[in-house]
Amino acid sequence: MKHILTKSLIATAILASSTAANAAVEIYNNDGTTFSADGLINIFYVNSSIDATDAAGDVTSRDQSRVKMGFLPNNIGFGYGKQLDDMKIEVRSSFWVSVNDTDLNRGANALGTNSLIDVRQFYAKLSGDWGSLTLGKDFGLFNRTNILGDELLLGYGQTSDTFGLVDGGNVSFGNISTGYSYPFPKSQITYRTNDMNGLSLAVGIMDPNKAAAGSSEDTPRIEFEAVYAASMDSMDAKFWVNGVSQSSEVEGVDQDQSGLGYGVNVKFSGISLTASGYSSEGLGHVAGLDHVVGAESNESDGYLVQASYTTGANRFVISSGETENLDKSAPAAGVTKHSNFALGYFRTVRPGVILVAEYNNTESENSVSTVAEDNGTFSIGTVVTF
Repeated sequence: MKHILTKSLIATAILASSTAANAAVEIYNNDGTTFSADGLINIFYVNSSIDATDAAGDVTSRDQSRVKMGFLPNNIGFGYGKQLDDMKIEVRSSFWVSVNDTDLNRGANALGTNSLIDVRQFYAKLSGDWGSLTLGKDFGLFNRTNILGDELLLGYGQTSDTFGLVDGGNVSFGNISTGYSYPFPKSQITYRTNDMNGLSLAVGIMDPNKAAAGSSEDTPRIEFEAVYAASMDSMDAKFWVNGVSQSSEVEGVDQDQSGLGYGVNVKFSGISLTASGYSSEGLGHVAGLDHVVGAESNESDGYLVQASYTTGANRFVISSGETENLDKSAPAAGVTKHSNFALGYFRTVRPGVILVAEYNNTESENSVSTVAEDNGTFSIGTVVTF
């Protein structure tokens, strides 16, 4: 499982940095037609100290230093827009690369100079008085706002060695599998309402994820999200709920996969308080990647609570999250827990240049293999956006 995650899943496991308020560079603007570019480059020095305890109680310890990118991959994106009477056409594409390909001596995990170029957004958006349609490939709706609201989105996050993240050739995991699952990019047709006094709704039909090589999915995957935002005197509040449902048939057996996410964020006087969570059946049970689907007997629950304080160019963050997976098909109802506690400091030294210092303590335990991990990771780095 570790090799599968390291070689294939981790390579595509992070959300769009374009949602992190990049200031796009306008290249062309004439007669209602625009074209722009945006990007993100980040690099961190990272030191991890890992203790792994096996079933016999023996502890194996190791320390590992890396120079690698953080939760968001380095990327560049392009946007096109044109106003046609009462309809606006927008096109978005984004391309993602890994810079963690230095080591050529990792055997089966060797990446060489493979930069893992990955297209995670390629869609057209049509909008008007009736709302908007997103047509193409974009991130899913289930747990979308949960992850976008993560105060550590521009930071480093957890690097569970159980998932092969310490030595992995791609991203860290933020709070994926320690508070939320990842809204994997999916081919979709999604309708969104315009703002209705603070309320916005979205529902999409999406390419279903295969439960097995020969599985049948006779209906599309359905995802939705509702967000309500309000301002009251000196306080801003946002509430959201999102969900997903799909069905598969594997060797004549029906399997239903579903999930529900939720959260609230309140901001006042430079303070931001966030509490979010989710519950799912049959999906996201491998490292919190919601495109990995299976039997509904596999249940996951997660929560994330965070607080931040911003004063001038400085932002301080404290974060705690956990995901628990229950596999009812295991002989003794196997339980796996992953948790992460983090402290972060972000300083904007110039518009588009952010310095980051962060500490994460990740713990995991598996009742089936009875292997436990305690991972303390310190990271310091720079994020450059345009």
